[in-house]
Amino acid sequence: MHLFSICHPVPFLGLISAALVAPTSETLEYSPVEPRHVARRAAPDSPSGNYAPQTVDCPNQRPSIRNARTLSDSETSWLESRRPKTIDPMIEFFRRADLEDFDAEGFVNANSQDFSVVPNIGIAISGGGYRAMMNGAGSLATADSRVEGSLDAGGLGYLLQATTYLAGLSGGGWLVGSIFANNFSTVINLRDGAEDSNTWELSNSIFEGPAKLEGVGVLNTIEYWRDVEGSVDKKRSAGYEVSITDYWGRALSYQLINAPHGGPAYTFSSIADEPKFKSADTPMPILVADGRRPGDTIISLSSTVFEFNPWELGSPDPTVYGFAPTRYLGSNFSQGSIPENGSCVRGFDQLGFVMGTSSSLFNQFLLQNISSSDIPSFVAAAIDMVLTGIAEEDNDIAIYQPNPFYGYRPATNPFAETEQLSLVDGGEDLQNIPLHPLIQPNRKVDVIFAVDSSADTNSNWPNGTALRATAERSREEAIANGTAFPAVPDAETFINLGLNRKPTFFGCDTSEFEAGHIPPLIVYIPNAPYTYNSNFSTWKPSYSDQERNSAIENGWNVATMGNGTVDSQWLACAACAILQRSLERTGTEIPGTCNSCFERYCWNGTTDSTPVDYQPTSVLDEGATGNGGVPVSGHPLLRGLIGVTALVAVF
Repeated sequence: MHLFSICHPVPFLGLISAALVAPTSETLEYSPVEPRHVARRAAPDSPSGNYAPQTVDCPNQRPSIRNARTLSDSETSWLESRRPKTIDPMIEFFRRADLEDFDAEGFVNANSQDFSVVPNIGIAISGGGYRAMMNGAGSLATADSRVEGSLDAGGLGYLLQATTYLAGLSGGGWLVGSIFANNFSTVINLRDGAEDSNTWELSNSIFEGPAKLEGVGVLNTIEYWRDVEGSVDKKRSAGYEVSITDYWGRALSYQLINAPHGGPAYTFSSIADEPKFKSADTPMPILVADGRRPGDTIISLSSTVFEFNPWELGSPDPTVYGFAPTRYLGSNFSQGSIPENGSCVRGFDQLGFVMGTSSSLFNQFLLQNISSSDIPSFVAAAIDMVLTGIAEEDNDIAIYQPNPFYGYRPATNPFAETEQLSLVDGGEDLQNIPLHPLIQPNRKVDVIFAVDSSADTNSNWPNGTALRATAERSREEAIANGTAFPAVPDAETFINLGLNRKPTFFGCDTSEFEAGHIPPLIVYIPNAPYTYNSNFSTWKPSYSDQERNSAIENGWNVATMGNGTVDSQWLACAACAILQRSLERTGTEIPGTCNSCFERYCWNGTTDSTPVDYQPTSVLDEGATGNGGVPVSGHPLLRGLIGVTALVAVF
C-alpha cells in the first residue's frame, strides 16, 4: 500500500513510513524516492547574516530595470537547459498513461529538439491559507515521481518533473516557497519533518511558535516572539521601513523553512544559485502579489500583478512593464538604474518576507489575534508602533522602499512618483490562482494544471471565481497585454454541473480565440471532498497531525480522482490535456482516446444558473462509475471506506 492509498477505513496519519532509498545523482530528478529528511539550503545568502538588508559593492554591470518586452536573459538561458530535461519524465508520464491509439512517446521523441512542438507545462497552486497549502501539497505529491505511490495506478508521477513553471500565491505560495527553501524537498519529507525540524509542524499555531528550537527543548512563546521582533528591529535599525508583513513573514518562516530561527538570512534570489535549480533539474518557482496604487484602498482587476521569480520582481502589465533584479531589491533605483554614486543593497528579498508579501492578507490574521495571550505585550506594542505610521486600510501592505520602479516609465507607471512600492496579497484582485505569469505569451505555456483551494462558497469550497476573474481581466485590453483566457461559466453553473467536484478542461475549442492568441489549456482541479472534508476556515490557525495529513491525502485523491477509481482513464485524459495544443499545432489527428476524454472533461459551453446552496457530500459516496464501468462504491480499493467517520465536516 502506498502512502496515499484510499482503501484504509480511517484517515492516513502519516505515522508509518516505508524505508526509502537515496537516489543516485544521475537519477535524482527522476527517481521515485528520495532520502527521508528535510534538506537544508547550503548557506544563507544575506550579507548581514540576519534579517536586515546590507549595503554591498555593486557588480561591474550595475543592476538596472529591464523592460518586459522579452523574457530575461537568465530565464531564457535556464529554459535552454530546463526544456530538454522535461523530455524524459514527460515520456515516462506518457508511458504510464498508455494511450492505446497514439504513440505519445514516439511523438515527443520525434520532436525532442523542437520545443515549439514539445508540450510546455505549468502548475498553479491557489491561495487559501493552510487549506490551500495542504490541498496543493497533495496534488504536488502525486505529481512527484520521488514520492512513493505516485507511480501506482492513478498517480500522476513524473508530471512535476516534466513541468517548466510552478507558481504559487498566498497559501499556495507557502507551499512553493517552502519546497524551494528546503532544497526542493518532497511534500512527504516536509510533512514528516526530522527530529530537529519544525517544518510543517502546524499543531502549534503561528501565534504560539514552534515546539522546538534547533532540537533543544521547548521554545518559550515569549522567546519566539522576541526573536521575531528582534529580527524586524534589525531591519528597522538598518534604515528600512517595516510593515506588519515583516512580522507575519518572520513568523511564517518558522513553519516553512528548516533552518535555525526560520532562516532570517535566507533570500528568495538565492534559489537561483541552488544546485538543483541552477542545473535546471526543478521547475521555476514564481510567487504572485498585487500592486496597490498610491491613494487606492481597493484592489481591482486592473491592478498591476507582480511576480517574484529567482531573478526578478516585476510585471509584464502595460503599467509597469518592467522587472527589477530580485537580488538587489532595497537598492536605490531611479529612472531604471542605480546612479553611479549610488550603492547596491542585498538581503532585502528575505524568503519569509517574499512569502509574506504574497499572503499579506494574513496581516489581518495577526492583527485579529494581537490581544491573544499567545502574543506578548512587547510584540503588540511594536506592531502598534508600525500601525501609527500607516492608515488602517493599509494594514495589509508589504512595503518595498526604496521603490525599484521609482521614476521608471512615468507615463504609464502608477508607482513612478512614490518612493514606496506597496504590494499586497496576490488574491486580493480575486485572481486567487496564480495564472497571470503562466498565460504570458512569451512563456509559451501549453497547459496549466490549476489547483484551486479557494473558499468561494459559504461552505468553503471553490466555485471557479478565480478563473472568472482571470478570464474577465484578459478581456480588458488596457491591462491584458496580449494575454488570452478561455471562457468560464458562472458560479451556479460550476456547482450545478459539478465542475467544482472533478477536473474540468477549459479552452479545448481553440476556435474561440484569435489566431496567434491561443492561451494554455486549463486543467482545473478544484478542492472537493473525496476522503476528507478539507474545507477548513481560511483563518483556522492550527492543525493536528491527523488534520494536516488527512487534508494532504484528500488533495492527492482530488488530483487523482480517487487513485483512478472515479475514472480509470483519468491518467490518460491528463496526458491528452498535455498533448492537446501540440497535436493541434502540428496538425496531428486527435486520437480516439483523447476525443473521448475531451467529451467528458472539456466544458462545452452548457450553463445552468439556478441558485444553489452548496453543501457537498463525498464524491466517493455518490457511486460514480469509472470509465471501466465499475461503480466506485463496489471498487476493491474502496471496500469498507464509504460511510466511515473520516468524512466528518471540519468547520
